[in-house]
Amino acid sequence: KKKKSELRMASTSQPLRGKRACKKIFWAVFPHACFILSLVIYAFLGALMFSHIEGNRKVNLSEEYRKFLQNLWYISRNLSDNMTENEEIFKEKIHALLNAAERDWFVNPKDIWTFFGSLFFCCTVFTTVGYGNTYPVTRIGKYLCMLYALFGIPLMFLVLTDMGDILATVLSKSYNEFRKLQSKILASKLCSGSTCNKGDELKSRAQSKVVINEPLTIMEVLKSQPGVKRKPIKYRNAEIFEMLIARENEHTNPARNKSIERWSSCPELARGKTMSRVIENFDKIGKQLEKLDVPIVLMVLVIFVYISCAAAILPKWETRLDFQEAFYFCFITLTTIGFGDTQLEHPKFFLFFSLYIIIGMEIVFIAFKLGQDRLIGLYKKLISFCGEKKMPSKK
Repeated sequence: KKKKSELRMASTSQPLRGKRACKKIFWAVFPHACFILSLVIYAFLGALMFSHIEGNRKVNLSEEYRKFLQNLWYISRNLSDNMTENEEIFKEKIHALLNAAERDWFVNPKDIWTFFGSLFFCCTVFTTVGYGNTYPVTRIGKYLCMLYALFGIPLMFLVLTDMGDILATVLSKSYNEFRKLQSKILASKLCSGSTCNKGDELKSRAQSKVVINEPLTIMEVLKSQPGVKRKPIKYRNAEIFEMLIARENEHTNPARNKSIERWSSCPELARGKTMSRVIENFDKIGKQLEKLDVPIVLMVLVIFVYISCAAAILPKWETRLDFQEAFYFCFITLTTIGFGDTQLEHPKFFLFFSLYIIIGMEIVFIAFKLGQDRLIGLYKKLISFCGEKKMPSKK
């Protein structure tokens, strides 16, 4: 019967442990998923808003556009029959006239401000890249763009900080494991057979001393209790048995089980405990990034490899770009410089790189943070070096 009851308890405890583990994983992942999901929803809402406002605007032919057509007609009319004599003058006039023209005169807004085009524009706004190829023209669109950036940029920085903690944890653990492995290899090369054996003997002696001195015998425990000796043998044996059971229960059943029983009987306490842990996870954002300490050369190498992978893939759908131009475009994007000199033919495909852009911006941000720390340390050393110099004594 005891075995059957134990098997039943084990069978019921396994799904409870699985549920608890799933809940822990869910609440650990919840803050990170919450930030990314908020950014995705914000981008989609902005795409719907700008595609509706800028895509449905009316194109009004201004006076500048009419003057442009008149000048173009005048140059083409006064062109003489001898093209060889006036070819350079004609090219200069046409070039100056086209430079003064605006792109909006020749493009339909619905072709630019589609949903994916607006989504690409929103991504360039809250990532502070700002290529300048697409921009709002209407007054309402400009005001909404400022308001959209006012709330979108802090949200993007929050996502970057949160992703930075994850990347900092991965980088620090990987670097520490690499250093441990390197130290073990060096120790195995430098360590000779005699010294290693002596070290093993010393370790075994120390462990044996610790094991001998660690536990107390039952007689020593009983001798330390003065009330036990005065009582008869029967009562003494009963008290000894109760005392040993109490000590065993203290070691096997810690105080944590009492709180677990209280949580199971009172679900409000369990919910409060999980909510407090989730709030603590929110408070820990950015802490791992501050503790990161890896060589700056390693971060530069990671950036180079990361950009090179994208530069090798990007020319497959952007046929006008080669590896060097794609590398330049990815660097300008991830550093949020965004000149806009390189225009993409298929921005829809580039939207699939949104996760790549976020992770890449975070890697560049970590590299800049490490470079900033190194510069601060360099300035501190320089100032301390200048302060240690003796001032010339006045005579």
